[in-house]
Amino acid sequence: MTEKTRSTRGARSPEYDLVKGALDGLRQDLFHDAFAYRPLPPLPVDGPLIRRLPERLRTAARWFPHAVVGALAVIVLLIAFGEGRYGHSLSVALTGLIPAAAVMMTLVRPVGAWWLSLGSVPVVSLLSEYGGDWPWAPSSLAAHLVVMTVVAARTRPRIAGWMWALTAVYGLFVEDFLGRGAGRAATAEVLFTAALALLVVTVWQVRRDARQEVAAQQTVTAVERDRRTLLEERTTIARELHDVVAHHMSVVAIQAEAAPYRVENPPPELEQAFATIRENAVAALAELRRVLGVVRAEDYEAPDAPQPVLDDVDGLLSNVRDAGLEVAKTVTGAVRELPQGVELSAYRIIQEALSNTLRHAPGATAKVEISYVLGGLGLRIANTAPRGLVKPSPGAGHGITGMRERVTMLNGEMTAEPTRDGGYEVTAFIPVPADGREERQRS
Repeated sequence: MTEKTRSTRGARSPEYDLVKGALDGLRQDLFHDAFAYRPLPPLPVDGPLIRRLPERLRTAARWFPHAVVGALAVIVLLIAFGEGRYGHSLSVALTGLIPAAAVMMTLVRPVGAWWLSLGSVPVVSLLSEYGGDWPWAPSSLAAHLVVMTVVAARTRPRIAGWMWALTAVYGLFVEDFLGRGAGRAATAEVLFTAALALLVVTVWQVRRDARQEVAAQQTVTAVERDRRTLLEERTTIARELHDVVAHHMSVVAIQAEAAPYRVENPPPELEQAFATIRENAVAALAELRRVLGVVRAEDYEAPDAPQPVLDDVDGLLSNVRDAGLEVAKTVTGAVRELPQGVELSAYRIIQEALSNTLRHAPGATAKVEISYVLGGLGLRIANTAPRGLVKPSPGAGHGITGMRERVTMLNGEMTAEPTRDGGYEVTAFIPVPADGREERQRS
């Protein structure tokens, strides 16, 4: 066999692949583990309907689908007994019990229940000696429609299509090859009714899956948005603290370089030690700039002014008042100089809290309290209830994230919660270890 012949035989047409894929899907959906145990779980307690019921009814309401299937099985039994009331008692019982068993079986083995219902159609018709439209006896017809609907609701839309198609093939085969000439079959009517029922179930199922997918995507989006917001806040804090740390490292480098000249005839060991300190400080500055380059955004511009401290809060309050917010400041305790990183974080917390008041509480008044206490700095920014129309803000909550990150970075504690009068309050405590510095009064 030549290579060309092998390639010609090995090539498969798209139609062949399409048919093979369809047959593989049929085998997977209706033949593979057809009688596997798949019990129908009860409804969740926190469902949209059950959670609105009284507490004593919720447990029973969880089993509502099972009760509906059981009621349908009873209806199938009543249909069988109603049609065969003049027949043999055993035959009448079987014509009702077999279809009813297929209906109940949908609760534990859905695909197997469909096979039982389909295979029992001619058997039930023979047992009932039904003279109507062969082979669809009333009980088996009703049971098969119920089984197909329940199985479609419990599985995938593709399985509903396979069940309908095989029911059509099976019904026509039994009608044509096993018919007894007792009347024209109702296969067309059965297929039409089944198509309507399966279409309704499939549409409902597709909408349910779409809602679940949208809800899952919204949850993932919200988590990713919160994570991105947190990273952005941390990056902003890192950029601001870079200036503070870089300033201190620059001072260390300058002092290490100038120290040997402050001592007459310093020993070589001391000069070498100061030179090493200066080299390490310069290397640390270079590493800081390299790290800042990693976290810096493309549109970031380095500030041309020193980072703000608590001395600049008065200017911030003046700008806020110009924006229309009445704000008062109270300072308690002995005012003292704090580490620059602490003062920068405190300033940003006050700034963000007042910005939130402007956005979310129009017409309110605010109060800023700065407390210099033993072992740290306390902050309290509170506002009254809004007196104007509050417009929704898509950025709500991001400022709180930034404030909490700053406080956590300094091993502090923070709360942000509504007040009883309808306002909002942000409190924070930033620990500051005692360093022996003299306190200084601020104007």
